[in-house]
Amino acid sequence: MSETKTSAPDGTPAAGDEDLGAAGSQLSTAPAEDAPNLPSLGVIGWARWFWRQLTSMRVALLLLLLLSLGAIPGSLIPQTGIDETKVAEFRKAHETLAPIYDKLGLFNVYSSVWFSAIYILLFVSLIGCIVPRTWQFVGQLRGRPPGAPKRLTRLPAYTTWRTEAEPEQVREAALALLKKRRFRAHLTGDAVAAEKGYLREVGNLAFHIALIVMLIAFAWGQLFKSEGNKLVVEGDGFSNTLTQYDDFKSGSLFTQDDLDPFSFNLKNFTGTYEASGPNKGTPRIYKADLSYSVGADGKDKKTTIKVNEPLEIGDSKVYLVSHGYAPVITIRDGKGNIVYRDAVPLLPLDGNVTSTGAIKVMDGYRNAKGEREQLGFQAFFLPTYVKGNELASQFPALLNPVINLEAYHGDLGVDAGIPQSVYQLNKKNLKGFKDAKGAQVRENLKPGETMKLPNGAGTVTFEKEIKEWAGFQVARQPGSGWALAGSLAAIFGLAASLFIQRRRVWVRAATGSDGVTVVEMAGLGRSESAKVPEELGDLAGILYEQAPGAPDAEDDPAESEASPDPQVVPAEGAEK
Repeated sequence: MSETKTSAPDGTPAAGDEDLGAAGSQLSTAPAEDAPNLPSLGVIGWARWFWRQLTSMRVALLLLLLLSLGAIPGSLIPQTGIDETKVAEFRKAHETLAPIYDKLGLFNVYSSVWFSAIYILLFVSLIGCIVPRTWQFVGQLRGRPPGAPKRLTRLPAYTTWRTEAEPEQVREAALALLKKRRFRAHLTGDAVAAEKGYLREVGNLAFHIALIVMLIAFAWGQLFKSEGNKLVVEGDGFSNTLTQYDDFKSGSLFTQDDLDPFSFNLKNFTGTYEASGPNKGTPRIYKADLSYSVGADGKDKKTTIKVNEPLEIGDSKVYLVSHGYAPVITIRDGKGNIVYRDAVPLLPLDGNVTSTGAIKVMDGYRNAKGEREQLGFQAFFLPTYVKGNELASQFPALLNPVINLEAYHGDLGVDAGIPQSVYQLNKKNLKGFKDAKGAQVRENLKPGETMKLPNGAGTVTFEKEIKEWAGFQVARQPGSGWALAGSLAAIFGLAASLFIQRRRVWVRAATGSDGVTVVEMAGLGRSESAKVPEELGDLAGILYEQAPGAPDAEDDPAESEASPDPQVVPAEGAEK
């Protein structure tokens, strides 16, 4: 039967157990929480107090919570660094809230003063916590497990028996057994001291270091990142310069020199779809065949980009993100002169690639009176047209393509210096072409068909050739590899700190007053757990076989030989 006593949750002895000494020292590198004691040393004292508060676990968790809460408005409110158009729309729709959000920096959360302050304080807190704990842990690794306390009965797990084996033999057997079980063990006085589970602290420190790596990688990526989108029609190309992008956003420290020099041409786009069943119309294959070159004098190479299979060039990745159709349109004036001929990319509205866009003739057109004028056409394209349903395509492939054109003439507003979307028609200064009944000219065309404009204004032909376009995103995210490594290290470090238990075991063998060797074994863990008593019982059982119990003076030797192995009982209140 063992005598037991409950210890504190962190492995330190309970009140009244000061005699455990170094044996009962804290089994982790976590700093002890002292009672509040306001300094009386002026500025230096207050600085030390503030530093201790900042590097405490409580404050670190609070800062991590504040960082998570601070990221919420960055996800819910449009951000200027991501989509300035949505920010402008939000300002128009919320004239009262917008000025308040501006003052709070909610349109630019991740570069705001308050978010940066939380970020930096968390960074400093983690470093201030890790450095002393790492130094302390290194010292523990270089040292030896502490010697056994005077009274092993004070420890949470304890067992004892008497044996006829010599004390030296018991200690040697215990030392060999503990080392075999991967304990760090050594002889100290009349006892063997051993310790195991250092990987718990390694995991704990690795978790905190991984958090710092992730914070640095995130900050680095936000400062130097770049992301741009480009729509490319089959047969056209792209060069990685700022002027080539349809839209582009980057970090505050990004410069044009950081762009990787490369270019590519879209040779062909292939898209196939499920023809029947519940998944009818679902894409099966999306791939873009490219020829690309790196640098000014690079040789052309061929490659194929698929969804989630980007082209990697330097630090940049080229993703395939969207797809649509670009019907080839030819526009002639009243004299038959071609004033426009090009593939017009139209933007999809749904999964069946029902598309819309605008066709703009800005130069070279003269009306029937010989006056310079601009033409505009609102285009609506259905890859698979079904009669009776002119509002949406019935399938994403080109089974029965039809384009609907609504014709206008006048001033497109492109000469006013105000930027406008190439996919939208500004009708403010435009007049619609009217037919003989005074209705707006609007007509469905199939490939090869031509629409005549009223009063000899010209013709519009929907050519039989229909090209496809692909949308590409060129992303440069430095630090993403470090962020991934940090997240994996954090997971493994957290698992180690949760599932590995650091514990100490002592085996004392000394000659008793009657000349018989008395063996005492005790264990101490960082927190009360059934693992320490169970492990100590297992070790005691093996050692008992090598140093079996001796009969008491008044007992029958036969009864002693039949006595069971020593039992280890955990402290009252421990898990069972």
